[in-house]
Amino acid sequence: MSADIRKIAVWVEETHQEAGRAVAPATRKAVAVAVIANPFAGEYVEDLSPLMEIGAELGETLGKRCVKALGITPDQAESYGKAAMVGDNGELEHAAALLHPKMGAPLRNEVEKGAALVPSSKKMGGPGQDLDVPLGHKDAAYVRSHFDGVEVRLNDAPRANEILVAIAVTDSGRPLPRVGGLTHSDAIGKDGLR
Repeated sequence: MSADIRKIAVWVEETHQEAGRAVAPATRKAVAVAVIANPFAGEYVEDLSPLMEIGAELGETLGKRCVKALGITPDQAESYGKAAMVGDNGELEHAAALLHPKMGAPLRNEVEKGAALVPSSKKMGGPGQDLDVPLGHKDAAYVRSHFDGVEVRLNDAPRANEILVAIAVTDSGRPLPRVGGLTHSDAIGKDGLR
């Protein structure tokens, strides 16, 4: 089963100033969102493997769109995250099936490597509701400068029988980071932690 996509939205957020100071180069976050039909809306289904396959498809599609929107090569991606919001006739487990078993590997291919776990969130909601996509360094979870997030919202999604799926990729950490810890340039990315 492939994703029944109603719409895709992609945007880039750039921060040029923070706390009255210039941020140079600007920090950038790309987000790609797909609104898909929930094939299991309104019914309990034991086998959610079709949603897992859709998750793999969207990991590639949305990850590729984020990298393209940033205008970078895959190895220049620094952090990533994923999230899903299920409409009223679905369940949180539908979001989990999309996000967890199979989405990570195709997303990692699009950002070259990705040794760290992909941060994720899931929730139930309706049209116009905010969804927070958590962000973390793609290769070393202990890089504190990349603990971040980005908010997404579409005025018409998700409808009751839909799921809004979002992937975010950055080419940097937070603007003006100063809480210490491992830096991006010091990260080895071997164990996903450091």
